[in-house]
Amino acid sequence: MKYLLLVLLLTISSQFHSARMHAGDADWPQWRGPNRDGHSPAKNLLRTWPEQGPKIKWSFADAGIGYSTITVVDDCVYTLGSNDNVCFALCLNLQNGSLKWKTDFSRAGNREDYNQGWGGGPRSTPTVNQNQVFVLSDIGVLASLDKETGNIQWKTDITKDHGGRIPTWGYSESPLVDGNRVVVTPGGENFLLAVDRFTGKKVWHSRGYEEGAQYVSVMKGKVGNTNFYISASKAGLVAFDTERGERLFSDAATGNPTAVIPTPILHLQQIYHSSGYRAGNALINLAETGKGSVTADPVYHLTGKTMENHHGGVVLVNGTIYGFSKANGGVWMAQDLQSGEILWEEKIRPNKSGSICYADERLYCYNDKDGTVFLVEPSRSGWQQRGLLKLPKQTEISREKGAIWAHPVVADQTLIIRDQDLIYAYDLVR
Repeated sequence: MKYLLLVLLLTISSQFHSARMHAGDADWPQWRGPNRDGHSPAKNLLRTWPEQGPKIKWSFADAGIGYSTITVVDDCVYTLGSNDNVCFALCLNLQNGSLKWKTDFSRAGNREDYNQGWGGGPRSTPTVNQNQVFVLSDIGVLASLDKETGNIQWKTDITKDHGGRIPTWGYSESPLVDGNRVVVTPGGENFLLAVDRFTGKKVWHSRGYEEGAQYVSVMKGKVGNTNFYISASKAGLVAFDTERGERLFSDAATGNPTAVIPTPILHLQQIYHSSGYRAGNALINLAETGKGSVTADPVYHLTGKTMENHHGGVVLVNGTIYGFSKANGGVWMAQDLQSGEILWEEKIRPNKSGSICYADERLYCYNDKDGTVFLVEPSRSGWQQRGLLKLPKQTEISREKGAIWAHPVVADQTLIIRDQDLIYAYDLVR
């Protein structure tokens, strides 16, 4: 009897451990997911949605002002918001939406700090790594918070302390954690900056490049034995050696004089990038030509009626780029990665933009005006809709000239979408 009881306890323990490991494997710990590519590792999700959409698990109505997207780690949901006075970080329970903690870490940005004609509030997404949460306010306050309590561990101001300058529409990038480094883009002399994750002290910076910060989140890549950080300015994509801080390569194709926003796609030894304001899209081949030396050779640069992604991001699935393009007044679009050929486009009015993520063989397309999310099966032959949901209620906070710009997130069999102060969680369990 004792033996059977022991076996039963061990079996339950093993199943519990396996379930927790599976949940952890399905986390969304930073901007655009585990690899910053818009892909979620979540599995066993609904393949089609019922007519009324998936079931709502919970909603939360006090997330404040802002376009910050969601991070999910260990059954907790993290995001940023602000009110008239402060910018804050929130931690909610993934299962029921209850508030776990709320921490003020910066004053709120105002119209004297940057242009808020398209809406105010934080735009950055928290990065959760080990027992720390790294957050960046719209005015450039970078902070480390304790993951469990929200207590502030350190803060630094990337404008006052590191010579940065708030871009036209506020700091919007999400911090990159690389080992013991936290990497951000102040702009100016320290175009890229890394601080120590435990102290907030400067440990690395880019050299010989002085441009204003844009809205791109830093990516880390590798060619041969050479590691690099890549971001963008109005002059285009630019990459720096992670050790020396020297500029490795740059490409002007997707730069523009107004705003460079989307995060690049790093795929094998290639970079795909798209940008708005008629910049279009480009594919670049990378090659290591010597120790610490990399060449960047253009494959194509396309403009006009092609992928011109403003800020909703794109995803790469089986050799095809999917995202929202400003072409033809705004359309969902599929593009062949290697040739740049446009495979199809789908117009969904009144929407003029949209954000996207990918999970378990489905695209989640969140439209910017009418609060709809489409479930779409990736296909090179056309738009294959498999479901539709509409927000029960949109925010009453004024977006000014802005729209719904927080990206959708799929984590641990849950779809989480935000519209300013409102957060909705939907059950995707198959």
